[in-house]
Amino acid sequence: MKRFRRLRANETIRSLVRETRVDKKELIYPIFVTEGENIKNPVPSMPVVFQYSVDRLDEILKEIDKSGISGLLIFGIPKHKDELATSAYDDNGITQKAVRFIKEKYPEMLVIADVCLCEYTSHGHCGVVEHDIILNDETLPLLSKMSVSLAKAGADIIAPSDMMDGRVAAIRRSLDENGFVNTPIMAYSAKFASGYYGPFRDAAESAPCFGDRRTYQMDIANGREALREIESDIEEGADIVMVKPALAYLDVVKEASKYNIPLAAYNVSGEYSMVKAAAQNGWIDEKRIVLENLTAIKRAGADIIITYHALDAAKWLEEE
Repeated sequence: MKRFRRLRANETIRSLVRETRVDKKELIYPIFVTEGENIKNPVPSMPVVFQYSVDRLDEILKEIDKSGISGLLIFGIPKHKDELATSAYDDNGITQKAVRFIKEKYPEMLVIADVCLCEYTSHGHCGVVEHDIILNDETLPLLSKMSVSLAKAGADIIAPSDMMDGRVAAIRRSLDENGFVNTPIMAYSAKFASGYYGPFRDAAESAPCFGDRRTYQMDIANGREALREIESDIEEGADIVMVKPALAYLDVVKEASKYNIPLAAYNVSGEYSMVKAAAQNGWIDEKRIVLENLTAIKRAGADIIITYHALDAAKWLEEE
């Protein structure tokens, strides 16, 4: 008889033979920065997540710095929105101001800047719109301008999340032409048109005012297409690729891990909020479930995990 239980007898043995470990240095925490002063707005659909004005940003930055995680992913929420998302590539825009603030106070903190137009457009879509059609090629120059502006502000990594075709090549070319040849691109390569993004749209104030995003984000049923998207982004110059969401797409994460390139997975807002809601109702052990979920993402092959659980998880991992 094979006795697998011999290696499960106690925690010391279980730890000795454990195949997958999550390190807090693999975690990235998303933050939301809004215009104004003395603002710390709770996001109702995302417990313990807030929108911060720049003058109160240090409250969360201290936590991030103390936690030992690798850094943050930043999303900006401007007051001014228009059809061409001009606030997105304004050198004095809210996200640029926040990036400069972070790098001045915490020069060693890793800042990943999300690049997309949805938070900055009056219609809430991720690209230029004409007659209710989201235009691909006309959007690329705006994404490129936004990327260069954020790199100038001090962003360490540029992370395009828009899902326009050809945007990685366009952004890489613009970064290089403006002297940012050493700024990496983390591409949201396989970003699905998921129902798990609802709470994020509350936090980022980025819900589309008409239609949905299925003409540019991926069909949730398509795994092989996700691999083609990843291959294309690698060919265009992506330094890191991403699968989003994470938990419902672990099969895609597993397949994507076969590429010889760092792989990120985004444990998104809906995945976070479901765990928080169940924990608040006493239905689950939050710590146990969060660490189990993060281990599953890592076991599937992710090298980097973007998660709203990052700060709690860092404490729990330290305890263990």
